[in-house]
Amino acid sequence: MKLLQVISLLMDYPTETIDQSRAELLEIVAESTLPEALKKSLSDFIYDRCAMPLLDWQSQYDGLFERGRAVSLLLFEHIHGESRDRGQAMVNLQQQYQAAGLDIAALELPDYIPLYLEFLSTQGDTNAQIGLEEVAHILAVLACRLDERNSNYAALFHSLLHLSQVHVDLSDIQQQIKHEQRDDTPEALDKVWEEEAVSFTAESDADACGISIKRPTQAQSKDHQEFINVESLLNFHAGTRVQEPL
Repeated sequence: MKLLQVISLLMDYPTETIDQSRAELLEIVAESTLPEALKKSLSDFIYDRCAMPLLDWQSQYDGLFERGRAVSLLLFEHIHGESRDRGQAMVNLQQQYQAAGLDIAALELPDYIPLYLEFLSTQGDTNAQIGLEEVAHILAVLACRLDERNSNYAALFHSLLHLSQVHVDLSDIQQQIKHEQRDDTPEALDKVWEEEAVSFTAESDADACGISIKRPTQAQSKDHQEFINVESLLNFHAGTRVQEPL
């Protein structure tokens, strides 16, 4: 799925690579199987973001995804939070990457959504769809929260939700998040700093993202039988790499 690579790149931290690859990205979107409305949303996202000074785009990205947890790009943040189960889930997912021939940097978090999309893009259309299906409810919540914030990043998540082929009642999620308190305000962030103890252990370093990914070989880029196994998604409710050019 080249489209997954495109969305992964667009969702990752903004770099000059996107503008340099703009024509190719737009072509892949145009040739995809997405409905015309989603194609237009993705194309508009590319045009709008590439027209923006890179430093402004990076600043907006930090403000959107690096403050608070409501729209975190870490999958297990929305499933396990800070519970101990999160660590084991990380290990399991990293083992799946390794079995598929994908080596990630030591400090790179395996549940980082752009990385997960990069992985799925190598696993064949059927298994890529299964992998998206397993996280569809997270994608839906993120899409609705980004819509609520009037962010065009929502287009990326709506496109992924369509590719997952899972029907999610977005109106129900919208109602659930309607009265959520923002967790990215200065007051909310100050409260988090007050409540969380400072840690200088290696565990605290896990929040940093590495930059190097060793791509799978052609032989390793094949159907892979297992993806994220999260039974809690069945009862999921709201609230709860730099990449090489294509």
